[in-house]
Amino acid sequence: MARAFSVEDGGLNKTSTVKSSRAREFLDIDLSFTPKSAGDLYKKTSVSSVKQALRNILLTQRTEKPFAPYFGANLREYLFEHADYITENKMNSAIIESIRAYEPRVNPQTVKVYSKMEPDANAITLTIIFNIQNSTAEEEFTTRLTRLR
Repeated sequence: MARAFSVEDGGLNKTSTVKSSRAREFLDIDLSFTPKSAGDLYKKTSVSSVKQALRNILLTQRTEKPFAPYFGANLREYLFEHADYITENKMNSAIIESIRAYEPRVNPQTVKVYSKMEPDANAITLTIIFNIQNSTAEEEFTTRLTRLR
């Protein structure tokens, strides 16, 4: 991006290249709440903080978070559905919509969801591949949803 100077700055023929890049470091509190020896809490940085946020979005049911009734991907309802292509597509689109709505650090055009339904175990294995905003490196997040009983 070139910036043209005004007459007061010495003429219109001079140009200057303006670089505007800001390296952002993402920082969250580690939800295990393990204290350090100094008394502080451990922190999650960059990619691990985004993965922790994705886990929170995926494992939260709708209406579970106070004052945010639409937060979460509502994935528990898919554990007892028929393990077919239609259910898998519905679940994948619910995941992508939730990530686009509630995780601004993830580039929404790069989200890919791969799911493996295991009907005999009432389990779903999810792999999400994504890019963080202003980054070209692909990150992978894998989790498994199972029933409790």
